[in-house]
Amino acid sequence: MALAFSDEEFQQAWTELDEPQLDGGWEFFTETMNVKIYRLYNKETGLYEYKVFGSLSGCSPELCAEVYMDLNYRRQWDSYVKELHEKDYNDQKAIYWEVKYPMPLSNRDYVYVRERRDLDVSGRKICVVLAKSTSVSQCPEKRGVIRVKDYKQSLAIESDGSGGTKMFMNYFDNPGGMIPTWLVNWAAKTGVPSFLTDMKKACSNYSDYCKNSK
Repeated sequence: MALAFSDEEFQQAWTELDEPQLDGGWEFFTETMNVKIYRLYNKETGLYEYKVFGSLSGCSPELCAEVYMDLNYRRQWDSYVKELHEKDYNDQKAIYWEVKYPMPLSNRDYVYVRERRDLDVSGRKICVVLAKSTSVSQCPEKRGVIRVKDYKQSLAIESDGSGGTKMFMNYFDNPGGMIPTWLVNWAAKTGVPSFLTDMKKACSNYSDYCKNSK
């Protein structure tokens, strides 16, 4: 089975922790909760790709990575998740994720692959998680749910030196359907801070969750 991600893609993600790559049309979008967000306009889709730089205080990178990877736990703390699980589709492991959208919009679903690598870069411990949409014939589209076929996300995290996590995230998804651009932009602006707030809370509750789920 071919590898979904190359060594180069992992390296590309963690190097932005040191040197943000913002040439070629990236513009500052918003700043909130120790996080700066930049965006790049995509002419083909009329949508934006985003880069997020910042830190998450009070959560170690090890804890952040565990919480981020734990799909069962995500179903509990993320109120937008309708369905989320990893399955073996023949020789390919993929994640199915259905996201609740507010009425009257249809829910969206994703089928994607992801990989985590814990890297040692000259003594620095850096965790990188890459994800991108994939096509799996055994996971057909559902009636009334719009399949997101163009999705990618990369996350690189390491210690910020004071008990928190320094992070870089790059993501793009094309939700399809007739969603007004202003709504997509509003979701990007409000979605990141609300996700970070939820993530911090999820990190602080994770040890209790692990005890109770044994």
